[in-house]
Amino acid sequence: MEPKPKIPYVVGSKSPTAVAINSASKAGEWIKSRLGLIKEINTKCSPQDLVTDVDKGAELMIRKLILTHFPDHSILGEEGVEPGAEASERALNQAKEAEYLWIIDPIDGTTNFVQGFPFFCVSIALAYRGEVIIGVIYDPIRDEMFVAEKGKGAYVHGNPMKVSRDEKLADSVLAVGFNPDRSYALPVNMKGINALADRTLSLRAAGSAALHLAYVAAGRLGGYCEVGLNAWDIAAGALLVKESGGMVTDTTGNPYDIGVRRLVASNGRIHQELLDVLKNAEATGV
Repeated sequence: MEPKPKIPYVVGSKSPTAVAINSASKAGEWIKSRLGLIKEINTKCSPQDLVTDVDKGAELMIRKLILTHFPDHSILGEEGVEPGAEASERALNQAKEAEYLWIIDPIDGTTNFVQGFPFFCVSIALAYRGEVIIGVIYDPIRDEMFVAEKGKGAYVHGNPMKVSRDEKLADSVLAVGFNPDRSYALPVNMKGINALADRTLSLRAAGSAALHLAYVAAGRLGGYCEVGLNAWDIAAGALLVKESGGMVTDTTGNPYDIGVRRLVASNGRIHQELLDVLKNAEATGV
């Protein structure tokens, strides 16, 4: 018996959410087809911070798809920004005054993609006057489409998502990150990892901030924290978490906005305990 052909994620409407879903799906399927066929690999802010021809091609594809429907909208994409924290901050400051700003990471988890480690995704968010109103994350390997609209909840495969019900860190599996910024972010993150290692049920570091956030939203993780992130790593996933009933702040507890680079996301129940551990470990990055 022949398997049924895969039905792609194609939404008929030309609403921003539909365009985000269609763009993520088409880019994701193309990225998946390029596994093992990378022609060019370069580094950005460190030898551990990789970029490929596939990242650049996927971002170009997404830009074209979005601008076909919304030619007056602005776009902030990872591959259009110079490497380094200062360049990222400058680019965001220039872009965030736009009425409508699309925030794109064509491949979140590029190192995983290069290695053939199946944990990477396309992340697309839309901010209106600085507030994220749409978040879409697509995992082409598992064919999982995570979608959130402000005030309308979050969904995976059309099914509503809810964060975990863990009441304390000791019962939670948390995600952490080994940031490619070896001079500042990684040492700070290591302090947090060391402090959390014996305070949680277990830790995970799978190498994609966006998918970590999607997993918090889906209740697969109790929380996620990392210092040294960028707007395109976080924007879509932060909305997913909030619309699933969770909480997203910076490492000192201030509410999330698109300029946050020091992130804590959780189911809400363990949030203060997580913040306290990071503070006591001097792992807030402040």
